[in-house]
Amino acid sequence: MKSAKKGLIIVISIVAVVVISIIAGGVMSLSSRAYSKIAENSEKEMPKTKKQKKAKNTKKDNRKEIFKFMFGNNDEAFDFSGFDYEYFAVLHVEGVITKAGETYNQEWILDTIKDLKEDDYNLGILLYIDSPGGGVYESDEAYLALMDYKKETGKPVFAYFASLAASGGYYIASAADKIYANRNTLTGSIGVIAGQSIDATGLFEKLGIKSRTFTAGRNKNMLNYDQPLTEEQAAIMQSVADDAYEQFTNIVAKSRGMPIEKVQELADGRIYTARQALKNGLIDDICSFEEAKENVEYELMKDEDYDSSIILEFEDFEYQYETRFMDIFGNIRSLITNPKAEFKLNYLAY
Repeated sequence: MKSAKKGLIIVISIVAVVVISIIAGGVMSLSSRAYSKIAENSEKEMPKTKKQKKAKNTKKDNRKEIFKFMFGNNDEAFDFSGFDYEYFAVLHVEGVITKAGETYNQEWILDTIKDLKEDDYNLGILLYIDSPGGGVYESDEAYLALMDYKKETGKPVFAYFASLAASGGYYIASAADKIYANRNTLTGSIGVIAGQSIDATGLFEKLGIKSRTFTAGRNKNMLNYDQPLTEEQAAIMQSVADDAYEQFTNIVAKSRGMPIEKVQELADGRIYTARQALKNGLIDDICSFEEAKENVEYELMKDEDYDSSIILEFEDFEYQYETRFMDIFGNIRSLITNPKAEFKLNYLAY
């Protein structure tokens, strides 16, 4: 008798779970339809001004709030990461352009550009640049990825300069169809840092310190502190800098529609204010970020296929650095290990 009651209780429990699930599903469906209906009606009544968001663009947020209300903040169960409306991406390029830093990450930049290239809802990219520059390799790789985005999609790329968009930051912006800058921007610094030589042999001799590096090849030890730089080695390093400089200036000439001689005249490594950059043809306009977005919309309206009745939405894509536990040990290890010489080409403003 007890086992029969126990079995009955289990059956009732199962039926109750099924019924609750069906009811919950129905409520979700009805709520979602209700919100969608409200959004559609609001869309019809809503005047299409720049300060108001289109109702259809909020459908995703409404559905998300319904699920959160019923099931809590469970992002793993429901993925709302994608966009279900047309938008213009604001891609942030901030900090030193390097492989991996706290404000810039090369893999993230390349992956984001690739994702945008494959997203039919994306209408284009507005680069938000606040950077002193960085590595030649990373700057060129990001530039090429943006050029590939334009070629494959036919969509535009614009750039906006915040407080600083120098050297490698300007290099990446050369992929843009138009460049806008804040009136307090510092830009330019078109040049290359190929390396640095410190000769400590005289100091070592005075202190009675002897240092010797065993190498094969007469130039293998160049730029090391325990050997004076020879004329041949200086010429080698200068040729490396010149080669990277030629690549940089040719890209700027192509981007700005300037003769290479004019670019080389401007590209002596100096920085320019926004007004100086505009006067010299390095940027297209001086404005606020909000005005830059309005200019982007105006440029899109020149396309006959663009629906000017749609309010253009801008969505931010910004790298978020997450501190890992192993980073702490990495920082400690860098303090207790001997420094090693590292050679890397840089487009830096300092």
